[in-house]
Amino acid sequence: MKRNLNDLMAFVTVAREGSFTRAAAQLGVTQPALSQTITALENRMEIRLLTRTTRNVSPTVAGERLLAAIGSRFDEIEAELDMLTEMRDKPAGTVRITCGPHVLKTLLLPKLSPLLRNYPDIHLEFDANHGFRNIVADRFDAGVRLGDTIDKDMIAMPISPQLRMAAVASPEYFSSHPIPLTPHDLLDHNCMNMRQATSGGLYVWEFDNEEGPVNVRVNGQLTFNTSAHMVDAALAGLGIAFLPEEEFAPHLEEGRLIRVLDAWCIPFPGYYLYYPSRKQHSPAFSLVMEALKLT
Repeated sequence: MKRNLNDLMAFVTVAREGSFTRAAAQLGVTQPALSQTITALENRMEIRLLTRTTRNVSPTVAGERLLAAIGSRFDEIEAELDMLTEMRDKPAGTVRITCGPHVLKTLLLPKLSPLLRNYPDIHLEFDANHGFRNIVADRFDAGVRLGDTIDKDMIAMPISPQLRMAAVASPEYFSSHPIPLTPHDLLDHNCMNMRQATSGGLYVWEFDNEEGPVNVRVNGQLTFNTSAHMVDAALAGLGIAFLPEEEFAPHLEEGRLIRVLDAWCIPFPGYYLYYPSRKQHSPAFSLVMEALKLT
């Protein structure tokens, strides 16, 4: 029986994406054409590879076996093809990175913009979100997160200095509320909560000084899942916000926000680029690493 590698690659993509629509977009084909390709492959093999429902697509037992057998081989082929770009004058290819929106705006784009200008054949794809993506399963080349949140089985490279948290509010807010002197004083304030994307729970405010760590479950009228909107709310005088100090930097410098409990906010590991262990990197990814390296 003649087998078409393109058909097998189409199957692997659909099985991993769990969607004909997403797989078609990734492969650059139409959804009906992709569906026909998979149906033809199943007919030739005389076995059902995918279970289709109105909501999702999942591999059958036979499909799981085929995916386990050939999926990693396609990844190896793709990696080897990427390595061949070393033979060209200019590195090329796409580097996919998942990260938070703020670090994308303030760190990654400024550092990587010169790279894009110098290497027009390199393409960058960013997945900006507040959750944690599985970079192996979702086929990202790397992720960017705070150093103390990265899985131990990843290789991590620092790309920013240490950071500090900051508790802030507007002068308007403090005109009618006392300045908190200890973290426990926050229990008497209107504080903004952050909903964590991964667990769905509310972030517990973490403080530390020579007296030891103190965690506070704050209360308030507002809960967010994005930092930018929390900054806007603090500027509007709606309560105390707690985020990495860099997110408030220009507003603190110009007096639009006032920082409190400064002595209770000690430095912690900053942002890291993390990626799975690999013996070889594509030239494009190596250039991204070099551009982001902390100097």
